[in-house]
Amino acid sequence: MAINEPPESLTSSSDGNNNLRRRRGDGAKAVDAVTELDSSSEAEASSGSDDVTSDVRDPRGSGGLDTPSEDGERKEEMKVNDETTPMKYVYRASAPAHRRNKESPLSSAAIFKQSHAGLLNLCVVVLISINSRLIIENLMKYGLLIGSGFWRSSTSVRDWPLLMCCLSLPIFPLAAFLVEKLAQKKYMNERVTVTLHIIITTAAILYPVLVILRCDSAFLSGNTLMLFACIVWMKLVSYAHTSYDMRQLAKSVDKGENSEINYSYNVSFKSLAYFMVAPTLCYQLSYPRSACIRKGWLARQLIKLVIFTGLMGFMIEQYINPIVQSSQHPLKGDLLYAIETVLRLSLPNLYVWLCMFYCLFHLWLNILAELLRFGDREFYKDWWNAKTIDE
Repeated sequence: MAINEPPESLTSSSDGNNNLRRRRGDGAKAVDAVTELDSSSEAEASSGSDDVTSDVRDPRGSGGLDTPSEDGERKEEMKVNDETTPMKYVYRASAPAHRRNKESPLSSAAIFKQSHAGLLNLCVVVLISINSRLIIENLMKYGLLIGSGFWRSSTSVRDWPLLMCCLSLPIFPLAAFLVEKLAQKKYMNERVTVTLHIIITTAAILYPVLVILRCDSAFLSGNTLMLFACIVWMKLVSYAHTSYDMRQLAKSVDKGENSEINYSYNVSFKSLAYFMVAPTLCYQLSYPRSACIRKGWLARQLIKLVIFTGLMGFMIEQYINPIVQSSQHPLKGDLLYAIETVLRLSLPNLYVWLCMFYCLFHLWLNILAELLRFGDREFYKDWWNAKTIDE
């Protein structure tokens, strides 16, 4: 902190004569004024600085009155003082440095209450340097293993039964809608409705399994079909549960149990169709919607999706496959050799998993939400900040 040191003498010549006027300020009063400025706001500081200056430079105190001639002379002296007086730093050794209980930044009580951006940047630099060496070593040992069949598989192209099974999955949501429509018109009782929903949801997950086992399909095609089948199955479960609650609410309103609620049960095919393609597994009659589709943002996400998908495929073909093909069977070889192989696979598997999470749960779901103007984009939470394994 800096204050103006009161000058021992200033030369003022209002009438042409060189007269020395001695200005002495109260040093303790100046320090108190500076201390008061430290604890006040900026607005008060700007107005209070004039008071500090006047207290330091006016030997008569706050009660002194200036005549017009002396006022002009004092302003000239203040201007000279501001231009020529050096700044002097004052250190208050008596000010307390320890005011409250504090934890060390790396202690368990404070480590999750601060930003770790610098540590994250350091980890990124270390990972880039380590993996750059591994990439160069792998290329020197195996060469570039990405061939022409990287983006397609001759076996999966001929899996027409799996493709037809995937295209026939919308039959199950249509059947669930028909059941709800009949239940709304009271053509069937509650027990029959629930039983039909159980049959539809069970068939939606068993039908793709039977097709995959029957056709002996490729691994990639079977996984893709089961992914879509699991999504349809979970959406149908949510649709059945939500529809059951809405039916019960409509019945209670009809009986007069909830007379203050104005509610009518309406089965809408449009809401079900939007739910089946929306990036959510929770059925609602309406969802928060965004204002418009951001085309530039959407194009950037698509480019990122292509890049990270290619990176994931590169790590599978260049790192994981050579290790798996050159290793022995874990149950037929040496136990230590099997453990070493698993540890060699752990790092590329982790990278593939992270790329898959980023591509699926961030890029793809955000792209789908942007196309459908789906407003709620919290598809995941900060699992990387979990403090325990349970979290």
